[in-house]
Amino acid sequence: MRVITGNYGGRRLKAVPGMKTRPTTDKVKESMFNIIGPYFDGGKVLDLFSGSGGLSIEAVSRGAEEAYLIDRQFQAIKTIKENIAITKEENKFHIFKADAHKILKKFSQEKLKFDYVFLDPPYAQQKIILDLEEMVKLDLLNDSALIVCETDQNAKLPTKLNNFKCIKQVTYGITVLTFYQFEVD
Repeated sequence: MRVITGNYGGRRLKAVPGMKTRPTTDKVKESMFNIIGPYFDGGKVLDLFSGSGGLSIEAVSRGAEEAYLIDRQFQAIKTIKENIAITKEENKFHIFKADAHKILKKFSQEKLKFDYVFLDPPYAQQKIILDLEEMVKLDLLNDSALIVCETDQNAKLPTKLNNFKCIKQVTYGITVLTFYQFEVD
């Protein structure tokens, strides 16, 4: 795993030890960012199931202003911190060891709003639609926020969804990427 391009391009990233996380492959990550970017002019990133932190690091490398990384596993948090250290810009990253669903309420209380959201939950625990509905209810998304969902083929995310326009859905082996754009009513 590596940072593909941008300010941190080419730097190697560590994977979380064990079998509890499934890092996004470089090929899938490159395709993902070619669809949503490839470069950003600022913006806040929310990475709700961060794993190694690779997606957030890539987004900041490509110009996102800052990223909020959430994971509840100790090993993932440790790996995220090690990977962020290679950027030498730790101040652009906010790491939380927390349950993804509980942290959303905290962010709402702090009046945080996000421009890019990465949802790559463990395949067996996918509640992406509920997560998106909660983000809308808590007013966590800026107008036209982009949401990237990484799932397996069993998830079958809808192309029609209240408050969201499905921009694209692509399949890479067993991985499916679904791209939504938030639309304010």
